[in-house]
Amino acid sequence: MSEKTHFGYQTVDEAKKSEKVADVFHSVAKKYDIMNDVMSVGLHRLWKSFTLNTARVKSGAKVLDIAGGTGDLARGWAKRAGSEGEVWLTDINSSMLTVGRDRLLNEGTILPVAQCDAEQLPFPDNYFDVVSVAFGLRNMTHKDIALKEMCRVLKSGGQLLVLEFSKVYEPLSGLYDFYSFKFLPTFGKLIAKDADSYQYLAESIRMHPDQETLKQMMHDAGFAQVDYHNMSAGVVALHKGTKI
Repeated sequence: MSEKTHFGYQTVDEAKKSEKVADVFHSVAKKYDIMNDVMSVGLHRLWKSFTLNTARVKSGAKVLDIAGGTGDLARGWAKRAGSEGEVWLTDINSSMLTVGRDRLLNEGTILPVAQCDAEQLPFPDNYFDVVSVAFGLRNMTHKDIALKEMCRVLKSGGQLLVLEFSKVYEPLSGLYDFYSFKFLPTFGKLIAKDADSYQYLAESIRMHPDQETLKQMMHDAGFAQVDYHNMSAGVVALHKGTKI
């Protein structure tokens, strides 16, 4: 009997979740950046900038960006790692990866690119100095397995950064729910011609582990010194951990 998991608020077979998530991102890939600006009122740029500036990425560093999508973090890592560094842009979704690769190429940034599943990373043990995943962990079927894979490919002392939607401060939860479930699907319909995908994205945020739960999951996966920084009243949190 197939194991069950959640796809937003729906309960689906585990084998079906990856297909349904893929359909969402195939649909929204070309409008993804525009929708990010609209949905977050541009704040996603500040969240990513904070992530880039708080990480331990120096010249010559090896960095893996998982679920890298349209390449915002990969671009920032490449600037910091320099010509001596090695920065990989990866995503499980071919449409998102193509948009990200082409966007970087158009800017003159040439990086190695790989389509891969975060639960089965095609990289050797103890290879990267930093691993990042922004707004991608919540879409993974087995988050615990993905976190262990991230730990595996990091060098001892290497750093994991997880930027993800999280649990908003309680006094704002009603207003945040109203915005998420009334406005996001409407924006999706008007801009991306896809209300259903943005309904799923709103639901997936509510199903993602809260700050303390994700902190414990990172500890369980083999990370030490795990901590998080809330941004925008907890709408987003940046979790950081160091491989033991």
